[in-house]
Amino acid sequence: MSDLKSSKRPPADKLLSTIADYVLDNNVGSEAALNTAKYCLIDSLGCAIMALNFPACRKLLGPIVPNANLEHGARIPGTDFQLEPVHAAFNLGAMIRWLDYNDTWLAAEWGHPSDNFGALLAVADYQSRINRSTNKTPITLKEVLVAAIKVYEIQGVLALENSFNRIGLDHVILVRIASTAVVTGLLGGNKQQIIDAVSNAWLDGGALRTYRHAPNTGSRKSWAAGDAASRAVRLALMALKNEMGYPSTLSAKQWGFYDVLFGGKTFSLPQEFGCYVMENILFKVSFPAEFHAQTAVEAALNLHEKVKHRLDDIEKIEIHTQEAGVRIIDKTGPLNNPADRDHCLQYMVAIPLIYGRLAADDYEDDIATNRLIDELRNKMQVFENTQYSADYLDQNKRAIPNSVQVFYGDGSNTEKVEVYYPVGHRRRRDEAIPLLEEKFTNSLLTHYDETQRMLIQKQIKAMEKPETVFIDDFMNSFALNNETS
Repeated sequence: MSDLKSSKRPPADKLLSTIADYVLDNNVGSEAALNTAKYCLIDSLGCAIMALNFPACRKLLGPIVPNANLEHGARIPGTDFQLEPVHAAFNLGAMIRWLDYNDTWLAAEWGHPSDNFGALLAVADYQSRINRSTNKTPITLKEVLVAAIKVYEIQGVLALENSFNRIGLDHVILVRIASTAVVTGLLGGNKQQIIDAVSNAWLDGGALRTYRHAPNTGSRKSWAAGDAASRAVRLALMALKNEMGYPSTLSAKQWGFYDVLFGGKTFSLPQEFGCYVMENILFKVSFPAEFHAQTAVEAALNLHEKVKHRLDDIEKIEIHTQEAGVRIIDKTGPLNNPADRDHCLQYMVAIPLIYGRLAADDYEDDIATNRLIDELRNKMQVFENTQYSADYLDQNKRAIPNSVQVFYGDGSNTEKVEVYYPVGHRRRRDEAIPLLEEKFTNSLLTHYDETQRMLIQKQIKAMEKPETVFIDDFMNSFALNNETS
């Protein structure tokens, strides 16, 4: 008990120091990682723009209290809001994540590293406007892309072998950790300030996953990342004022994160931080669907033409998936809202079997009332394929396999359609990039007139030389009132 009573401050936990050193490393980012980061950024902004078509998202946007816009505030794409960076991060984070269509990382823990763009863009844009107002140089797009590589890496490497979902904590904890670290560095924080900020981020513990699972599935899962990004910005700004940190926030006996929330185990860090995660990120190209279901949706889509005229003759549908897919999205019973439906494997397979598509609108009530959906769901049997589970965790594969097979009452059946890698996987990157560009272009069509679309595309073209683009100019092009200052 003497150690618990001692007030002697220990050195910082090694992980805190390792993260801080990585954030301050000026030699991060391969050419492949930088190029991929550009696509991650435009894809995230495209997802944010598409989210504006949904009232449930729009109602959460804007200042935290009415009319509290800020003269030099960060711009919120597709709106005329200019907000202080803490709530701007919430707005951006919620918009990017709302449709479950942004990029993904799957390992022992899963998540969406592009969630961190909520914090990165809010802070970089805000700071750039402050810099301009004081005759200082704004932050460049390249600085933001390098910062993106770092937040992706911190979140993704921590996710490789450390499962927070298994202890009931939501993956947005890693958004808060990664964004806190990198935003503190982006704002000019030194090593001690980064350590202090990240220690406070760990002290926050983690959000419960309750809002992602039956019977409580709800819209919080769409703004949880914005909440994490917002908290990260707050902690970073506090650290820059030299608010104290807590060096053994992870390892402190009885009171630290490991003992309180991780069963006394320490985190596994199987590899050094570099740019592995950005180079291997998974894009959601084809379907706004939880990523463990992406290949199941593709398999079902391949079966649509063969089954669409025999839907009433179906006796059963077998779906084979990975262990994570069974645990997260194998869901029976009533589905109460879009958030419930886009995390139900059976629903996401039924829609393409019936309609030959899966779009964001297909989770809304007017589609969900089709009797065929629940009839097909009730005929589905979901099984874990242990080889799929092994290949899912294999670092050289990172497969997300699913198979779908339909059986009819007369004893006949379709072939078993198996898809191992989704279109957004690195192994299908060449196939994905044109579709990703098309996805972005289509997102602009939902919100902007031709004049502003041309302005945005001009900024996208300028991304070829990101060191020449200032982030506030870039964000201005996406604002509803696209003035240049």
